[in-house]
Amino acid sequence: MYLWLNKLLGRILHCTVLLYSRRMGRRGGLSANSSQFTLEGEPFRILGGSVHYFRVPRAYWRDRLMKMKACGINTLTTYVPWSLHQPERGVFHFHTELDLEAYINLAAEIGLWVILRPGPYICSELDLGGLPSWLLRDRSMRLRTTHLGFTEAVNQFFDKLIPKVVPLQYKKGGPIIAIQLENEYGSFAMDSTYMPFIKEALQSRGINELLLTSDNQKGLLKGGGVSGALRTLNLQKLNLGDIKDLNPKSPMMVMEYWTGWFDAWGDLHHVLSPEGRILSHGISINLYMFHGGTNFGFMSGALANPVYKALITSYGWSCYFSSFRYSLLQRVDKITETPHGKGPAAAEVHLSLWDVLSFTEEPFKSPIPVNMENLPVNNGNGQSSGYTLYETTITNGGSLKSGDNVRDRALVFVDRHYIGIFKHRSLELMVPEGKGKQTLSLLVENCGRVHYGKDLDKQRKGLVGDILLNNAPLRDFTIYSLDMKTSFIDSLNQAPWKSLPHSPSFPGFFLGRMFTYGYPSDTFIKLPGWGKGVVFINGLNLGRYWSIGPQQTLYLPGPFLNSGVNQVIVFEEQEADYKITFEEAPDLGMAVDIQ
Repeated sequence: MYLWLNKLLGRILHCTVLLYSRRMGRRGGLSANSSQFTLEGEPFRILGGSVHYFRVPRAYWRDRLMKMKACGINTLTTYVPWSLHQPERGVFHFHTELDLEAYINLAAEIGLWVILRPGPYICSELDLGGLPSWLLRDRSMRLRTTHLGFTEAVNQFFDKLIPKVVPLQYKKGGPIIAIQLENEYGSFAMDSTYMPFIKEALQSRGINELLLTSDNQKGLLKGGGVSGALRTLNLQKLNLGDIKDLNPKSPMMVMEYWTGWFDAWGDLHHVLSPEGRILSHGISINLYMFHGGTNFGFMSGALANPVYKALITSYGWSCYFSSFRYSLLQRVDKITETPHGKGPAAAEVHLSLWDVLSFTEEPFKSPIPVNMENLPVNNGNGQSSGYTLYETTITNGGSLKSGDNVRDRALVFVDRHYIGIFKHRSLELMVPEGKGKQTLSLLVENCGRVHYGKDLDKQRKGLVGDILLNNAPLRDFTIYSLDMKTSFIDSLNQAPWKSLPHSPSFPGFFLGRMFTYGYPSDTFIKLPGWGKGVVFINGLNLGRYWSIGPQQTLYLPGPFLNSGVNQVIVFEEQEADYKITFEEAPDLGMAVDIQ
């Protein structure tokens, strides 16, 4: 036994010395000075895959990265979401599910190189493309430009972020072999001095690995590029001519080889029919996504054109370790979790929306409507996501017009009785006549800020202008912030929950319990007979559900569950049958193949 132990210790010491000597001897890094990449002077081909740490429970990071490695992938790529890491000015989160350093070190331990994509704008179908909503408190803000308010905020974020990743660069012994500057700037290109600013912001803080840019069309490369950075393309179908003309004297690289597509509420579930011939040409690629994960909470973005559409909670991208990955790279025997269904649960008690208002922050009174971002909440950072309730007094009925000032969806009530809804294309409804003073309420939901395009500066939410009753603007509002953070949901434990009546009031919160035994495994929540709302498990926001689909289930990771009793709270806007079921497989709705 002792001989075996001595041999093992000797091997560990030998490997440690070898690793140390290799790290100390690193000089060349990843280079793109010839027709192929080289690493330490040796030919190197990037076979990358994207897995975003912020979309995967931390307990599953190792599992997902080991499966990447098993498929023959040698490089992990990940974005860094500014909005999640800095939810308020001066407040930074780099721990638990957002521990970027731990994630990069884990990749190194597993044997993966890393391409980091720190933004500051990342798109990634996130709300506002990953930019924090408090930037929009500045009425003159010009995002993704050298506007002073934006560059100052970027510098403050990079002052916290970049020192964490500098020691993890290849030349310092870490796994980071390249850094991407911003993201698809060619499609925006509002400021020719912006990309040089981003480059300098990174290099002046110690970034000295290979720099990349990425754009989704060949014609956008000039506006999205910057001197000293390798230009790469994002695409779905291979056009070898475009790739060859990209960098004639440099390696060919597809930074995002799309393996799926995102879905919007009310659409079908999009899938791709991917092709494998890209690898036969020796091109370096990054599969986007290798594993998509989930937009937990209110992370999802939205589309602006041709009409506004909010994105679903899942970020599955039809690529959850799909067979495409096996045939394209290397087949492995078993690569998915096997979730176990739980018995059905049912809502037991109920709170109406009006019951919970005393658990919100102190309501704000204003003569005119105030958008979410400019509300005096969250330490002066405004409201980022969720719902906002606007209430005012009216003395007569008539025509109520939104003038396209509702962002994005509002349930309308008179004396707490539902009368109708405002959406982007529903701009008028009738208010019934009443006797004397009545309370008019608008519960406005931020369904997700646009994540891509030139409308980023216009993504303020809530009521962004006047609401007219008989062509006269409403005044004197009481405004409640309902961002539905974990602290708010936890505070409802002290609320006066009521037994479920035969006809409960909507909108409302419904509480039930589910039981698990032993080590909880993954499952999927299905809410047949419910309309639209949000699900919270043990205070954690799983995300939105909506009966219009395509997504019909919400992913519930096993690590979010306790062994024993678990609390389920559902916020439902309009209708429910109070039963909650647990499925063994996801249901993302009827699929359509996109070419």
